Amino acid sequence: MSTRNESYLVGLIGDGITQSLTPPMHEVEADRHGLRYLYRPVDLGVIGRPGTSVGDLLRAGRDLGFNAFNITHPCKQLVLEHLDEIDPRAEAIQAVNTVLIREGKFIGYNTDCSGFTTGFGHGLPGVTVGSVVQFGSGGAGSAVAEALLSLGAQRLCLVDVDVARAAERASELAARYPDAVVEAVTAERATEHIAAADGVVNATPVGMHHHPGTPFDVGLLRPEHWVADVIYLPLETPLVRAARALGCSVLDGGHMAVGQAVDAFALITGVAPDSARMRRHFLELTGQGDDAVTIPASAPEGERNHEKQEGVL
Repeated sequence: MSTRNESYLVGLIGDGITQSLTPPMHEVEADRHGLRYLYRPVDLGVIGRPGTSVGDLLRAGRDLGFNAFNITHPCKQLVLEHLDEIDPRAEAIQAVNTVLIREGKFIGYNTDCSGFTTGFGHGLPGVTVGSVVQFGSGGAGSAVAEALLSLGAQRLCLVDVDVARAAERASELAARYPDAVVEAVTAERATEHIAAADGVVNATPVGMHHHPGTPFDVGLLRPEHWVADVIYLPLETPLVRAARALGCSVLDGGHMAVGQAVDAFALITGVAPDSARMRRHFLELTGQGDDAVTIPASAPEGERNHEKQEGVL
């Protein structure tokens, strides 16, 4: 449990993350609680290091007195082999986005999953989650797939340019959710599955500023579909914009971005943040003003039942 006399040094390891909104979200919320909290991005591109150096960076951070790190693309899966302990949910997902440093040990968690779950429940209340097509099965995609199945998806189709990765992830999920049908499908076959789906999720970088476009032909969407995107830079991706125009129910990436930050902050400090306030601050940072939709307070992952930039978590 945190005390007001304790200070926190936190970092974010990833590629192209100097413009991430996670640092200001954490620092401003810490200020509101009277905590001394400094959060700094460690951008692999800026320092000229590959994703495989994540272990070296964690160890250097530990030696320099860091309390924790958030982990993003391309390190969410690469970091696993460098951890001393992994929260059971994160181990099942096989992706970690939060590493606590406790008594010299690295302990991994996944707040992308819990963040997406919270955001989904608030942003798309009451939608049917029977059949879902998800594009992307990397670090963020693995967390989202886990969340969708925990929310009750009965059929989940994973589409990825790395077909082998999608197939491996589908096999792992199918083994843990035997009552659901989980399969990897090609982009060509995704067309027929979208037609029969209740919803579609984008967990790829397609739609970010430097990856323009949509992950699939938006002409396949119907007003009856719900659509979720994990990208928050920009918040209004081409997919989100097209889905809104068609009358679909839409979940933008800001919900997951705030949700994962809320849960990571709680894990790092032991202090329950004001999630509604963090949502308002996020919307201000993205130029959305005070048009905030509050999200319910959430506890750290494990205590209750977010690619090139951190705009895709």
